Amino acid sequence: MPNGLRMTTVKMETAKKVYFASDQHLGAPEYASSLQREKLFVQWLDEVSKDAEEIYLLGDLFDFWFEYKKAVPRGFVRVLGKLAQLTDAGIPIHFFTGNHDMWVFDYLPKETGVKVHRNPIERKLNGKTFLIGHGDGLGPGDRGYKIIKKVFRYKVCQRLFGFLHPSVGIGLADFFSRRSRASTGNNDKTFNGPENEWLLQYCKRKLQKKHYDYFVFGHRHLPLELEVGENSVYFNTGDWITDFTFLEFDVRTARLKKYDKAAGAS
Repeated sequence: MPNGLRMTTVKMETAKKVYFASDQHLGAPEYASSLQREKLFVQWLDEVSKDAEEIYLLGDLFDFWFEYKKAVPRGFVRVLGKLAQLTDAGIPIHFFTGNHDMWVFDYLPKETGVKVHRNPIERKLNGKTFLIGHGDGLGPGDRGYKIIKKVFRYKVCQRLFGFLHPSVGIGLADFFSRRSRASTGNNDKTFNGPENEWLLQYCKRKLQKKHYDYFVFGHRHLPLELEVGENSVYFNTGDWITDFTFLEFDVRTARLKKYDKAAGAS
């Protein structure tokens, strides 16, 4: 496969569906509202599990995550328990690391049973070809972040951060996470035309080399359904901070939906 991607084929049962969601940012902006959104997301997971063939969580489930040797961030027991319950029941859950929770190591897959992905993957779902990922660092521009991402992925940097006491390390991470959200302002929620959608440009470049029926990414915090080329569509799943949107794929069609029980949750 090109660029080291390996295709995995899934044949779906007629009544089954595949679900995609991203950017819950649990832990932000503070405990009370995060807990409310966590409960809502767990409720959604419980509902979609009734007909789910697979579930894809496309990154930034947590606003910050770092696994120390003997400690993990406090909280999130509801969503972690639900993930474990669903994988125990035989539902595959794919967890993509995002730019806020890239420091997932062995604790999360071991305890919850999720399959961790650090890069985009190809999947063939009921004959349709998907390219799926979080979306950070893809497409043109943003060289500064791409450099930082590579640095953060170095094991030596991870080990150095691990030497910090969890109270210090998590405190620093929370500070920079808040700065990150503040620096983006409302740009995350603004559509500036297809020529300025860098993930769309990435999809178009990929389509020149190989056909994909669907490109599915998160990170953008804006629900999008855009035509890439002939019989090819790019979806962005939005977020679970203000949008509460997700992508649903049945045996034939992908649809972007809003969770109808999310009114008043933001």
